[in-house]
Amino acid sequence: MIIGIPKESWRDEHRVALVPAGVYALVKAGHKVVVETGAGLGCGFTDQTYDEAGAHLAFSAGEVFGRADMVVKIMPPALEEVSALAPEKTLMSFFNFSVMNPKLMAILSDTRCTAIGYNLIEDRNHNLPVLTTMSEIAGMLLPQIAGQFLTTPAGGRGILLGGVAGIPAANVLIIGAGVVGSTAAEAFVGAGANIMVLDSDVERLRQLERLTRHQLNTAIATPYNIERNLSTVDVLVGAVMIHGQQSPHVVTQAMVKRMRQGSVIMDISIDQGGCVETSRPTTHSDPTFIRDGVIHYAVPNIPALVARSAAHALNNTILPLVLRLAEHGPAAIAESRLLQRGVYLFQGQCTQPEVARMLGWPHAPITDMLPPSALA
Repeated sequence: MIIGIPKESWRDEHRVALVPAGVYALVKAGHKVVVETGAGLGCGFTDQTYDEAGAHLAFSAGEVFGRADMVVKIMPPALEEVSALAPEKTLMSFFNFSVMNPKLMAILSDTRCTAIGYNLIEDRNHNLPVLTTMSEIAGMLLPQIAGQFLTTPAGGRGILLGGVAGIPAANVLIIGAGVVGSTAAEAFVGAGANIMVLDSDVERLRQLERLTRHQLNTAIATPYNIERNLSTVDVLVGAVMIHGQQSPHVVTQAMVKRMRQGSVIMDISIDQGGCVETSRPTTHSDPTFIRDGVIHYAVPNIPALVARSAAHALNNTILPLVLRLAEHGPAAIAESRLLQRGVYLFQGQCTQPEVARMLGWPHAPITDMLPPSALA
C-alpha cells in the first residue's frame, strides 16, 4: 500500500503524523511511503531524515493526495487538498466538530472515501487511546499558558498562579475530570494554585483526590456549583467532552459576565464545539480575544506548541493502526472494533450519528455495512 504524509496546511500546526521511525517501520513491512517536502520541519525532522528512512519525497500536497492509497495527517484536509484525492481511498486525521466543513465532507462522500478520526477511536473499555495521549500533553501545558495570560502585559489580573508568602494563590476552576482535566489539575497543583474540580462522576473526582493527595477541592458539576465558583476564579478550564458529540455549553454568557475582569477562560473543548458559550476557535499566533472583560483562549491544537514531543507521542499510538490498515486494507476495519469506532465515513456514507445530524445526512451504522462474520 502507498501511505501519504502531507505537510500540514492548518495555520500554526507544526506536528507531523508519522515521524521517520514510523516511516521506517512501514517501509520495512513492505509498504511505500510518500512524504511531502517540509512535512516534518516543524518538528525538526528534515527531508533527508525521511529519505534515509525510506520515504519517497513529493513536492506538493496534491501529489501526495493523488498517489496515496491512505493519507495520514494531523488536521482535516483543506478543500484544495482533498480535491486531488482519488476515489475509494482512506483518510486518517483528527476530526473537529467546531470546524467541520460541509463542502469538504461532501467531497469525501462523493469519492467514497473512508475517513477515520483519531479522537473518535475507542477501545472496548471506552478508553480513547489517541486522544488520551494528546490530552495529557495539553493538560501539562495549561499552567504555563494560563500563567502567561494572567500577567499584566497580557491584560490579565497581574497575579501569580502560586502566589507568594502572604499573598493567596490564584483560584483555578476545572470543569471536567477526564484525561485533560485531571492532567491539568495535577499540573496546576504543581504550580501551587488553589484548585476546584467539577465533574458529574463522583468516582472520577475520588480518584483525582487520591492522585493529588487531597491537594485540591472537588464538587459535582451542577449549574449552581459552576455559577457559584465562577465569580471568584482567576482561571477557568473548560474540559467537557462527550465522546462522538458536540460539547454542551455549561458556561453561559451571563455567567462569563459575572467573572472577574482580566480572568482567563481556557476552553479545551473547543475542538468539540466548546463548552463556554462565548468561545470561538483561536490559533497559536493569535491565541486570545477579550469578551466581557475576560480573556478567552480556545486553541484546538494545543499539543502543536511542543510539536516534536507531540509527533512522537502520536506516532506511537497510531502506527499500529496504520500498519494494520496498510496490511489488510478496508478489511482491517471489519476485523477491528477499535477502528470501527473511529470511522465517521465508510465508503462515503456517514457512520457517526452526531456528524450525520449536524450535516443533515442519513446515518448509516457501520455495523450494517460490514459482513456478519466481522461482527461475530
